[in-house]
Amino acid sequence: MMNTTIRLGLTASILALAASAASADSTVRFWYHFDNADNPMDALVAAFEEANPGITIEAENVPWNSYYDTLYTSIVGGNAPDAAMVKMFAQPRLLEMGALEPLGERIGAWEGKADLLDNLLDLTAAADGENYYLPVQYVALYLYYRADMFDELGLGVPSTCDEFREVAKALTRDTNGDGQMDVYGFGFRGGKGGHDHWASLTLSREGADLVSGMESEAAVAGTKFVVDLFREDGVFPPSAPNDGFQEIIGAFKAGTTAMTIHHIGSANGMVEALGDKVSAAPVPECGGGHWTAFGDESTAVFSTAEDKDAAWKWISFLSTAGNNTMFNEATGQLPVTKTDSAGWSLHPERFVTATMDSLPFANLLPNRSETSDFVNTVWPVAMQRALTGEIAAEDMNAEIAELFAE
Repeated sequence: MMNTTIRLGLTASILALAASAASADSTVRFWYHFDNADNPMDALVAAFEEANPGITIEAENVPWNSYYDTLYTSIVGGNAPDAAMVKMFAQPRLLEMGALEPLGERIGAWEGKADLLDNLLDLTAAADGENYYLPVQYVALYLYYRADMFDELGLGVPSTCDEFREVAKALTRDTNGDGQMDVYGFGFRGGKGGHDHWASLTLSREGADLVSGMESEAAVAGTKFVVDLFREDGVFPPSAPNDGFQEIIGAFKAGTTAMTIHHIGSANGMVEALGDKVSAAPVPECGGGHWTAFGDESTAVFSTAEDKDAAWKWISFLSTAGNNTMFNEATGQLPVTKTDSAGWSLHPERFVTATMDSLPFANLLPNRSETSDFVNTVWPVAMQRALTGEIAAEDMNAEIAELFAE
C-alpha cells in the first residue's frame, strides 16, 4: 500500500512537473525595429512575462535597413519569427508567401478592440477584407524647418513647390566665408525609406499615380523637380543619394540642413537639440495637390508560429492602453488607443498640430505585392542613379511603371 502511495505520489509529481514544463515552454520570437536609442522593450517584456508566466518573449531589434530583406529570407528559410512589427507595403508580399495568420476572429473577441482609434483596422485591412495586422502606432509625415534660419533670412514657410524651391535656394549658403556651402536648404533621404520625400513632391501632382500614372507628364515633372533640386539647384547635401534616417536627422540637428521631411517620432529629439529653433508644417502643395505618407506600423502573427495564441497575447498586449503609451514613448510615434491618445502630452503642440493638419491628405502606398520591391530596391536604386545623373527622370519613372505593370 505504501509503495502504491509512493508510486502515485511520484506519478502526480511527474505529471505536475510535465504540466509546469509545458506551461513554461511557450516561447514567442518577436522581431522589431527601433531607430531611437531609448528602448522600452525589456520593460514591456518583463511586464508581459509577469502577467503571463507561461510565456517567454525573445525580442530582437533588427536594423531597419535590412529589416524586410532579413524577414523575407527567414520566411523562405523556414526560420521566421513568431510575430513581428510590419508595415502595410509588405502585407501583399507576406500574404503571397502564406506567411500571415488571420487575426480577425481574435481581434473580434479582444476586449481591447473598442479602445482602438476609429478607422485604423479599416486602413490596415488586406484586400480580401481580413485583418492580418494589429495597429501599434501611427504618424503622418510633415515638413521640419529651422525657424531660426527662416527668421534670420526673413523667409516664410513654403506652402507650394515653387515656394519650396525658392526658400531652399535662399537657405543654401556659405556661412563661414570659406567658399564652400555649409548649409543646405533641404535634407533629402536618397537611401532606403526616402520614397516618402520623393512622393510628397511628386505624387501630389494631378495625373501622377504610382500604379498607373508614373509615365505621365505630371509624374515625370515631379521626379525631375526632385532631381533638379539636387543637380541644378544644389539645395541637397552632396551625400543625399545615400543618406538615410540617421543622416537626415543628424544634419538637421547640426544645422547642416534647414528643412527635411519626417514625422512626430523625431520631434522630441529635435526639441532637445534645438528648442524653439525647430518647427513644423504640412508638406508643400505641388502640382495642384498634397500628398504625404500615413506612417503605419502594426504587428502580425506568422502562420508558422508554434504557439499562435501566445503570439497573439503578446502583440495585443503591445496595443493595449498603458503598454501602448510605453511603446510609443520610445518610438516617438502616436498611440493607437483612445485612452492613451486622450492623455497624450509627450510631444509639443506644434508637431501634433502639423500631424493633424496633414491627415486629410495622408496616404498609404498601394496594397500590392510590387510595393515591397518598390520600397526596398526599385525606388532607392533608381533614385540614386537619377540623382547621380546615370539615368534621367523619365528613365526612373519608367522603371517604376514597369514594376507595377500588370
